[in-house]
Amino acid sequence: MPEKVVIIGSGPAGWTAAIYAARANLQPLVFEGAINEKNATQGTLPLGQLNLTTEVENYPGTPAGDTRAYLATALKGDRIPYWVQANKPQPSHGINGPELMELMRQQAVNFGTRIVTDDIVSVDFKGHPFKLHALGGQTVETLAVIIATGARANYLGLPSEDRFKNNGVSACAVCDGALPRFRNKPLVVVGGGDSAVEEATYLTKYASNVSMVVRRNELRASKIMQDRALSNPKITMRWNRVLDEVLGSDEAGVTGARIKSTLDGATEDLDAGGVFLAIGHTPNTDFLGGQVQLDSKGYIVWTRPQRSNTSVEGVFASGDVADSYYRQAVTAAGTGCMAALDAERWLAEKGHH
Repeated sequence: MPEKVVIIGSGPAGWTAAIYAARANLQPLVFEGAINEKNATQGTLPLGQLNLTTEVENYPGTPAGDTRAYLATALKGDRIPYWVQANKPQPSHGINGPELMELMRQQAVNFGTRIVTDDIVSVDFKGHPFKLHALGGQTVETLAVIIATGARANYLGLPSEDRFKNNGVSACAVCDGALPRFRNKPLVVVGGGDSAVEEATYLTKYASNVSMVVRRNELRASKIMQDRALSNPKITMRWNRVLDEVLGSDEAGVTGARIKSTLDGATEDLDAGGVFLAIGHTPNTDFLGGQVQLDSKGYIVWTRPQRSNTSVEGVFASGDVADSYYRQAVTAAGTGCMAALDAERWLAEKGHH
């Protein structure tokens, strides 16, 4: 018997879809991703991008306060964070990314979601039931699919960049910019496109000043975005420069950035409390093998307004894999709900209950 619905991915979109699908008695099966070196390197381990963040202050229902007692009772067995088990004191910001993702996962499990810790590496959407092929060799047939594999932030690949991720290096100003570590400090934004200007402009609300490190002597951003950046007194352009190294210590986190001229190779050290990479995202869609319509950037195209439908009937998409604009946990969760409801109604129309 084929599965009723398989969910590929395990971020906020995937777990929300699983919660709704399980409550609808669809017995969802989630492929949460494999735990291996490749996924660790590119940031695609189980639990999604939010599992790579620290403080989460903008997810509704998680105000500042000590959540550890609740975590100790809500999570099961080895899913309880080690710092809760050890009764170590934690900041009272409310919740962090790994904790929030563990709670979402547990909530899905509580309603009967089954989980496979493996990657789907190829699909066959040409026939029905659909066939999904996992890295470990398993093949699963399913009537409906929800793709929630997200998009990974692009990084430069510097060792120092990797060292300070979540300790002053970020790829999301909206997610992290308001955190205390960045307030009233000089910050660096790397990139020259629309997203870089948006990040830099947003950060001026909190930073003492923002340096934009731009590889060329002009911005790639649209004219209106260029005007916004160039006219902002808190933004300084560092033309013909690239990020050479992130400076700091394990105790203090990021304290500066070394930038290098693309013209003569000269370096300069900037004081900085944080470095924000704004050089784009890569949606995790390679495994689809071109069987679902993608846009020019590789994101899945929603083919019906206000719906999660893709170009393949019975295949739905949710979260950042289909959203290059918002990229927030709460919007991903919202589209996860939509995808589960869309899948449930589609299955009912086809006579599968």
